[in-house]
Amino acid sequence: MSGSLDGKIGVITGAGSGIGRATALEMASRGARVVVSDVDDESGNATVAKVIEAGGEAVFVHADIGDGDQIVALMEGAAKAFGGIDILHNNAGVHETSLTTETSTETLPEEIWDRVMNINVKGTWRCSRAAFPYLRERGGAIVNSASVVSYVAFPMGPAYCTSKGAILALTRSMATDWAQYGVRVNCYCPGVIETNMVSKYWEVADDPDLVKRELAAVGLIKRLGGPEEVAKVVCFLASDDASFVTGAAYSVDGGMLAWRGSS
Repeated sequence: MSGSLDGKIGVITGAGSGIGRATALEMASRGARVVVSDVDDESGNATVAKVIEAGGEAVFVHADIGDGDQIVALMEGAAKAFGGIDILHNNAGVHETSLTTETSTETLPEEIWDRVMNINVKGTWRCSRAAFPYLRERGGAIVNSASVVSYVAFPMGPAYCTSKGAILALTRSMATDWAQYGVRVNCYCPGVIETNMVSKYWEVADDPDLVKRELAAVGLIKRLGGPEEVAKVVCFLASDDASFVTGAAYSVDGGMLAWRGSS
């Protein structure tokens, strides 16, 4: 099977919904045993139930990616559950619009900036650092969640845009440092994907259908992306089919950057 993950052990942060949940299901369908992590126990356990219902194997480990001690406990728990770690999918992230209504560069509260950076950037680094000893033993792979806003910006998202640019740079830095140990590090850059984070844009709009149509029109493929489509790219990058791929950023954006990206 292309992109097989037979015998692999994968840790996925923020796996209670969206791309994280879709990746857990996709990894399990390809033969991996999955460690589902989320700050929301109910949604995380629901993902585990879906994996098991589909015939896969998964466990849940609670972790707040903003807490370094919980991250260490997550990796220790994953290794204890299944004997090691082959894959780390750094998926957990937060956007300032989910935390405050003051999201412009001049009004964003400093504590919100710090929270976005702590979860998105520092959390990715902390998770990778904590998983590295296990990945090094097995020649593993890290897949980070970057974004199209790693390259281009949108209004009212200074912290999020900055954090995703940092994740792109961090991916390349970790790939450079850890290639000698057989650990590959890549990221993917999604466009407008139909997740809870994105759906908030039309849920609060006066005309939800109009906003949804406008978001669907930003790329060359005139629709929203599905979390399962991103999950397939994550699993490719995590698999041995991508054995010569490291330090790369894969766009999963329906052609948005090709059409609208800056030159």
